[in-house]
Parts: sequence; structure tokens; C-alpha cells
Amino acid sequence: MSTVKTRILIISDTHGMEFGEKPPRSADVAIHCGDLTNGSKLEEFRTAIRLLKDINAPLKLVVAGNHDFTLDIPAFKHKVAEAALALDSSLVAKEYGLCGEARQLLNDARGDGVIFLDEGNHQFELSSGALLKVYASPWTPALGGWGFQYPPSKGHDFSIDNQADIVITHGPPKGILDFTHARERAGCPYLFKAIAQARPSIHCFGHIHEGWGARLVAWRTNVERLEEPNHFNAIDHDQSVLIEKLAGITLSQYDTPEDLREKLIKIERYSRDGCCVTSHCSGDEYPLRKGEHTLFVNAAIEGDENLLSQKPFLVDIELLRGVS
Repeated sequence: MSTVKTRILIISDTHGMEFGEKPPRSADVAIHCGDLTNGSKLEEFRTAIRLLKDINAPLKLVVAGNHDFTLDIPAFKHKVAEAALALDSSLVAKEYGLCGEARQLLNDARGDGVIFLDEGNHQFELSSGALLKVYASPWTPALGGWGFQYPPSKGHDFSIDNQADIVITHGPPKGILDFTHARERAGCPYLFKAIAQARPSIHCFGHIHEGWGARLVAWRTNVERLEEPNHFNAIDHDQSVLIEKLAGITLSQYDTPEDLREKLIKIERYSRDGCCVTSHCSGDEYPLRKGEHTLFVNAAIEGDENLLSQKPFLVDIELLRGVS
């Protein structure tokens, strides 16, 4: 079957803020990997929807994050019930909305191409004729207090269709772009296992802001036979390529003159483009072969000092053309 070159803009963790400048590039699909808000307030959702509408893409796919807890109705109710001081229901409704109101705001934006995704597998036919198969999940491992969280010891069932082109989750898989400032791995091993079994073309996420970056992973040939795949035994690290990471654009006192020059060139280019551009089509330097590679993208764009200072990723891949 023939393929169609498809451009995808990926962002995450905007936390109720808007772009200082609109992304200058258009895309076929835009993806927001969650944490649209900081405190799940209605006004933050309205801001996030304006941000999505400002993106020049006909289809905008969105999942929730742990900060978007009013979209997780049981978590929202529990949070209100467990408040140390009894909360005035009218004030709660004014700030956070009634149960389902934040979801309705997102649903009302469908006319502008904004599609809020529940957990599961989804399929879209793009205007180019490409067929896009997506798996989405907002769930992250934690001991509660926010939305869409599960106990790390119990895990979660990520039922990714083996034909999925793109997996959109809020959090990272364990071992991939998931280092915290404390140099701890914050990703989910259950998610990694599901990704290794499905091997989508792209897995995009956010959640761990300092993990911003992209890596093209080459899978080992025996990965489907591994009982417990992890980032040590499932990846051919010699054939994998780091596309970018936060340390690659962060100036350091330990930089050599050559390091400093390279970083400043990249910073200027990303600032000019408004995003980090990477292409993995046939004929590119690092082509992506479905089933053999997965491009992992941590697109958390909130940086230090609560600013949207980390750039979105603009990715070109090839998708199969749908059968009309």
C-alpha cells in the first residue's frame, strides 16, 4: 500500500498557559499529551482551548493529565470530599465547574478540530487520505491525590492495538526520557512493556518536564519473545539515535567552546522555527521503519519559572493511505 507524508505537532504540559507566539508551522495533526491545566479550573481549560485553536492543524487530539483532575469524575468528587475544610459547593462550581462541565468545554470545541480522547484505540482518516490509528491513555503511576492515577505496585492495563501508529499517553514509559531532576526513573514499566509489544511509530507523552526530548529507538529482533521487556533488554542501543534532550540546549559552565557554539546554533534555530523539527520518512537520515523503530517524544513544554520555554516537536512520518 502507498504511504502519505504526515506532519505532526506534539505538545504537552501547558498548565493553563498560552504560547508567547503561535507555532509558526502548520501540521496535519496536533497532539496535546495532557496537563492542559495547572489546577483544573474552568478558566484554565478555556485558555487551553484557545491555545489549541491557535494551532494551525485541522485535527487536534487531546488526552488529560493528572493536573486535569476534574475530567476524572471519581477523583474530582474524592478531592472535594476529602478537603480539610468543608468546601462551599457554589464556590467549587464557580472555579472548577460541575461534574462534567470541563469535559463539555472540550466537547464544544470539536467544531474547531479539537478531539478529546478517552482511553482506548481510535482511528482517523486525514484530509490527505492517510489513515491514522491512535491509542490514548491519561493514566500515570502515583499514590493518588490527582486525576487518572493508579498505584505503581498494581500497574495498569495499556491495551494498545498492534496496528497503532501513534500512542499518546500523559506519562512516559520507564527508561525513556523519564529522568527527574533527582536522576530517578519516573516512567511506568507496564507502559514500556505494552509499547515494546505494539511497537508504534511514535509514542508521545510529557509529565516529566525535565525529560523533554526525542529519541528514535531501534527494537531488538527478539523483542516479541521477551517475557518482561524493559529498556535494558528490548532496545538495540547501538542502533538507536538521540534526536534531542534538554541538556543538549541548556548552557553549562562545563561546556567546551564547541559545545557552546553547537547549543547556541540549536537554540537560535528552535526559537526561529518555534519548534524542534525532525523527519523520519524514507530517504531521511534516520528513516523510521514501522515495527523496527519507535520515535519517543517527551513534549513537555513548561520549563523552569513556569514558562512555556521548551519547544514543541514537529515530526514528519509516513502513514499508510486509507482505502476509500
